[in-house]
Amino acid sequence: MASRRAAIGLIAMGFSTLISIGSAAALDYPSRPVRFVVGYPAGGATDILARVIGQRLSERLGQQFVVENKPGAGNNIGTEAVVNAEPDGYTVLLVNPANYINATLYTKLNFNFLRDIAPVAAFNRTANVMTVSQNVPAKTVAEFIAYVNANPGKVNMASSGNGTSVHLSGEMFMMMSGVKMQHIPYRGAAPAITDMLGGQVQLIFDNMPSIIQHIRSGSLRALAVTTTERSQLLPDVPTVADTVPGYEASALFGMGAPKKTPPEIIAKLNAEVNAVLAEPAIKAKLVELGGDPLIGTPEAFGKMIAAETEKWEKVVKSAGLKVE
Repeated sequence: MASRRAAIGLIAMGFSTLISIGSAAALDYPSRPVRFVVGYPAGGATDILARVIGQRLSERLGQQFVVENKPGAGNNIGTEAVVNAEPDGYTVLLVNPANYINATLYTKLNFNFLRDIAPVAAFNRTANVMTVSQNVPAKTVAEFIAYVNANPGKVNMASSGNGTSVHLSGEMFMMMSGVKMQHIPYRGAAPAITDMLGGQVQLIFDNMPSIIQHIRSGSLRALAVTTTERSQLLPDVPTVADTVPGYEASALFGMGAPKKTPPEIIAKLNAEVNAVLAEPAIKAKLVELGGDPLIGTPEAFGKMIAAETEKWEKVVKSAGLKVE
C-alpha cells in the first residue's frame, strides 16, 4: 500500500512539474524570434496583414515576429510547413480563406487543417466586392441577374485563380441565384482587373483592398459587398444578401499554430493579439484593409474556422470543383 501511495505521489509530482514547466515556458515566451508563415508572396493583402500584426507583436513582446513567405500550391506549402514545425510557439501561420476552401477542393493533402492546426486568434473578416465593368448596364444585383439571364453564355466572371475566395464567392452567387456564367481564372487579381477595365470580362468578386481604388475612381462599378452588413469603406453599396437572402462570403483571417503547441503559449499569443487588435491605429489599418478586428478566444476562432470549412465545402461540391 505504501509503495502504491508513493507511486501515486510521484505521478502527481510529475504532472505538477509538467504544468509548472509549461507555465514557465509561457512566462519566458518568446525568448527568440518567431516565424510567422504566410502562404503567399510578399506584397499582397494577406502578407500586409501579417506584417501589420507581426510588427506590433514584435514591439510588445521584445522578439521579432519574422514574416516568412512560403507561396505555392494554393497556400498549402506554407500551411504544411507549420503543421510539420515544432509545436513550441516559435512557428505560427497566417490563417486565411484558402485553408477552409482547400480542405475540400484538394483531393490529396498531407495534412488535415481542422485536426492539425490549433486556432490562436482571429484577426478580421473582410468583404469581397461584386464588381462589374462599365460595359455592363446593370446598376443593381437584381438588374445584373436579369442581364445574365437575358444574355446566356455571354457573361464572363473573372477570378484571381481557381479555388480562391474570389472564385468561390462567385460560385456561391451562381449556386444561390441560379445564374450561369463562364469562370475565367487569372494568375492573381492584377491581370483580372486589367481585363475587367478593358471589358474582356464582365464581373469579379474581388477582395476589397485590390478593387476599391478602381471603384472610387469610377472605372469599375460596385454592385454589392459579400458580407452580411455594409462596409465602412463603401457605405452606399448594398449587400448581396439584400437581393440573394442568406448569401455571405467574407474572408476570415487569423493566426494558427501546430496542433500540440502548449495551451499556455496559445493563451499568451491570443491575449497579445487581442491587445494589438484593440489599439486604435491597428483597428483603423484593419478597416482600411477591409474589415473590423475580431477580438475573441481561441475557441471562438476555432468555431469560426469549422463553420467556414463547412460553408465552402457545400460550394466546392455544388460547383464540382477539385484539384488533384
